[in-house]
Amino acid sequence: MVSEAPPFWWTKTGWQAICLYPLSFAYGRISGAVMRHRRRHALSVPVICVGNFTVGGAGKTPTAIAIARAAKARGLKPGFLSRGYGGSLDVTTVVDPHHHRSTAVGDEPLLLAREALTVISRRRVAGAEKLVAEGADLIIMDDGFQSARLTVDYALIVIDSQRGIGNGWVVPAGPVRAPIGIQMWHLDAILKVGKGDAADQFVRKASRSGKPVLVANVVPSTGSELSGQSVLAYAGIADPNKFYRTLDELGAVIADRQDFPDHHHLAEDEISDLISRAKKQGLQLVTTAKDSVRLSGGHGRSEELREKSRVVDVDMLFDDPKAPDLIIDRAIEAFRRRRLDKKA
Repeated sequence: MVSEAPPFWWTKTGWQAICLYPLSFAYGRISGAVMRHRRRHALSVPVICVGNFTVGGAGKTPTAIAIARAAKARGLKPGFLSRGYGGSLDVTTVVDPHHHRSTAVGDEPLLLAREALTVISRRRVAGAEKLVAEGADLIIMDDGFQSARLTVDYALIVIDSQRGIGNGWVVPAGPVRAPIGIQMWHLDAILKVGKGDAADQFVRKASRSGKPVLVANVVPSTGSELSGQSVLAYAGIADPNKFYRTLDELGAVIADRQDFPDHHHLAEDEISDLISRAKKQGLQLVTTAKDSVRLSGGHGRSEELREKSRVVDVDMLFDDPKAPDLIIDRAIEAFRRRRLDKKA
């Protein structure tokens, strides 16, 4: 089951966070110790981790895809490693986008598998070794920064400029996965996504620590035909407002909207409600790529809703077009140093 993040995580510190502080303190001690001391498994290929400071989306998946596209353009064979969050399979699996459903492998792995070899595994070491066995010569981890299971050659932490790190408290008092100081120590660079200012304090902190700061924006790659259209927009992602801002940029008129929890699989009554609301108001249904893949091959009227919905795909556009290649170069350099150190 996928639960929705508490709204108080993304507001100023209130009584809820204060009451949960003892648990937050304990969780932070444990998660910090894991990052500092867990023995990591070293692989025979370079590993790039695309993570974030907090629970929830910050743009990791489009970032990982952008890096994979750059790798393929260089003749490399990248492979994505995902935990398969939201899926039911608990065995290491090569994702087939034409065969698997999101209920089995998760929605994000299906999007990744459209771009490159993708493996899901609850056990990251086993998943990474499967990618190597399948011929991957560069592994891109979609999340997994705090788990510290693998030796990472380049850790890129994505931070959303609109939400930042919420109230700044560690789970369960806030959305932060481990103490920020410890996370900063282990990352190689920060990617600030968007034009907001909520991430600025961390950008300054990273700069003072000598960590590179990259900048990018999520831009729509489809949906230009929605300009001037009245739409019913629905989204089950970590930050639905990000999707609605994209629709505003496209010139769509959001006449009705419906939010769902992240990774949410729509029930039959929810599907019927969306279809009937759109028909009654004469609106075009529109959704995200993640929501669309969750509908594919689903129950009841899932396919009907998917076919009636326009999908807005997005790309991660770096301010510096060379940034994905630079990330790959740094990962390969670190990998080579790691291998030489092992031989010494």
